[in-house]
Amino acid sequence: MPGLSGPSDYSQEPSRHPCLHINAKEPFNAEPPRSALVSSYVTPVELFFKRNHGPIPLVDDIERYCVDISGLIETPKKLYFRDIRMLPKYNVTATLQCAGNRRTAMSITRKVKGVGWDVSAIGNAVWGGAKLADILELIGVPKLTSCTQSGGKHIEFVSVDKCEEENGGPYKASIPLSQATNPEADVLLAYEMNGEPLNRDHGYPLRVIVPGVIGARSVKWLDSINIIAEECQGFFMQKDYKMFPPSVDWGNINWNTRKPQMDFPVQSVICSLEDMQSIKPGMVRISGYAVSGGGCGIERVDVSIDGGKTWMEATRFQKTGIPYIADGISNDKWAWVLFELTVDIPQSTEIIAKAVDSAANVQPEKVQDIWNLRGILNTSWHRVHVRIGHSNM
Repeated sequence: MPGLSGPSDYSQEPSRHPCLHINAKEPFNAEPPRSALVSSYVTPVELFFKRNHGPIPLVDDIERYCVDISGLIETPKKLYFRDIRMLPKYNVTATLQCAGNRRTAMSITRKVKGVGWDVSAIGNAVWGGAKLADILELIGVPKLTSCTQSGGKHIEFVSVDKCEEENGGPYKASIPLSQATNPEADVLLAYEMNGEPLNRDHGYPLRVIVPGVIGARSVKWLDSINIIAEECQGFFMQKDYKMFPPSVDWGNINWNTRKPQMDFPVQSVICSLEDMQSIKPGMVRISGYAVSGGGCGIERVDVSIDGGKTWMEATRFQKTGIPYIADGISNDKWAWVLFELTVDIPQSTEIIAKAVDSAANVQPEKVQDIWNLRGILNTSWHRVHVRIGHSNM
């Protein structure tokens, strides 16, 4: 790609915040401490989780950088960065979550394959850019289109990022054309994150943001866009990020029996406490995040301080001091909800959180029931054990 290249080694990696917990150094995969996630509704860029598959691409010449749009359309086109920036700009607040978030807890039940994420492979940001629906309209694909005249039904995003899983080829993924051409789906070609240009870790100069969908579909360092008849046939669509039942293992897996995972299920996590933390007896603030895919709101978050025998409803908010209402017109529908509850904890106990979304979906109780060999979508009740001691950790 003119103006943008993928290095062959890790000698030119960007600097990162020292508080990040590194799960893999090459390629770099890291997450912040869980407490950092509830310190602000919008996650600071430096504390946003890093998920990479190879060396971070480099911009050689931003003036030469462009995106090729081709495939099953009448008029292929090259869009330069300046062209994209001239289109109407939208800011969309959206939570991105790696499908492997909370994988380490799933591994405790039975070993799984993948990066060992704790609970912080997630972040909420304000993404700025052009709507993909506007860009596709420029090349003759009307809004709310599910199939082009030439039979295109999916949009494939191809990165400059080269990865081992593709045998040195580029990372790629796709979404249905009907989603890409729907302005209400808010799919962006984003060039800003939290009001600043994207940094290298997060896709500079241009990335895709697909709200409400697992992060694997929000392709970074965009090289080209293809309109295709079938789903992308890349590794991360066909040989990864699919949800299998607990009965499937590496000896009997058949990848073709499952569709690629798109929307993520309802999820909540306690962030103000670590598991096995020592606390003083008395009033304890319990806070965390809750989010659901596909634009569903969070109807409630239930918290138990007695191991699930009884439950209390936590308060929910997106804006400090303003109660969150699941179907509120001013809500950020693609973003997480923060919750909190202050309760008296006189003795050592297990604290649990579970969320219910606006479609009445609820988190499953046991991780064993949703165990899968790739360790994705661990949305079981989140549990932390606290011990009464004389001081906080």
